[in-house]
Amino acid sequence: MEDKILLEHGNGGRYTQRLVKNLFQKCFGNHLLNEMHDAARLTSPGERLAFTTDSYVITPLVFPGGDIGKLAVCGTVNDLAVSGARPLYLSAGFIIEEGFSMQKLTEIVASMAGTAKEAGVKIITGDTKVVPRGSADRLFINTSGIGVIPPGVDIAGGYARPGDRIIISGTMGDHGMAVMASRSEINIMADIKSDCAPLNHLIAELLERAPGIRVLRDPTRGGVATTLNEIAVQSGVGIALDEDSLPVRQSVQSACDLLGLEPIYLANEGKFLAVVPKELVNTAMDVLLRHPRGQEAAVIGKVVDGLPGKVYLHTVIGGKRLLDVLVTDQLPRIC
Repeated sequence: MEDKILLEHGNGGRYTQRLVKNLFQKCFGNHLLNEMHDAARLTSPGERLAFTTDSYVITPLVFPGGDIGKLAVCGTVNDLAVSGARPLYLSAGFIIEEGFSMQKLTEIVASMAGTAKEAGVKIITGDTKVVPRGSADRLFINTSGIGVIPPGVDIAGGYARPGDRIIISGTMGDHGMAVMASRSEINIMADIKSDCAPLNHLIAELLERAPGIRVLRDPTRGGVATTLNEIAVQSGVGIALDEDSLPVRQSVQSACDLLGLEPIYLANEGKFLAVVPKELVNTAMDVLLRHPRGQEAAVIGKVVDGLPGKVYLHTVIGGKRLLDVLVTDQLPRIC
């Protein structure tokens, strides 16, 4: 193939066919994709489907712990998983700037293929557009996904009840700080790496062992604080967090202190929040702590009657601080 992406790669003709056949079909190939229809025809083993879509415009395209391709697959898989669904199929749409490196595109597509395999999903349809130089920033990716919601699973943001406990599956802010560090001229890389990972297998095990879980969410843009505010509003409850219980890597906390950022507002791409009835907390924590992606899980707070729609933090000095929704983005183009 050519060394660079050309405008002709997006015109639907020979170059497009070559790109699809020699790169996308080669990496993503399966019996559904290989039919090469304009739309994928699929059957579902269940009656309830979950469908989601997201676009990824992150800069830089490659960061410690991942790249835009891995992020695109993980983001859509995790959006399905926190809805209670078992992810099955993804689409992938590419907007590529003329002149983008073919080698770099190949590496990103291969990363997507590997992540999809790890998650156990198939990329079965997609689209490619090439735009002139200066019309986009190198590469944007859109992914959509379909999953099946098993019988008996009923999860929604409005189901939190007073007395429920809030669990996070691991440390906060790893992804956001890894991206910030890769952009910064300040030498704060240390051991900071994105947590970008598919969570569907862990969530499926959690739902099987603790089927009464009320809410699952992945705290991406806006971080833990913003996500919990959304849950509090949807459920009409208050949420109280314990600052001592919030898990943050020391390297992330140190970088946040240096840059004036707060981990609780930084994006995560491999963690989820769970609102769990008090009687299921021990079971849920047992599942998480035994799993490689849940070994730093923690109970960080509880749902309360007072201050409906609000989230507040019990601080280490004994005070109480209101945590509002993120207003000014600490880090744009994070995903």
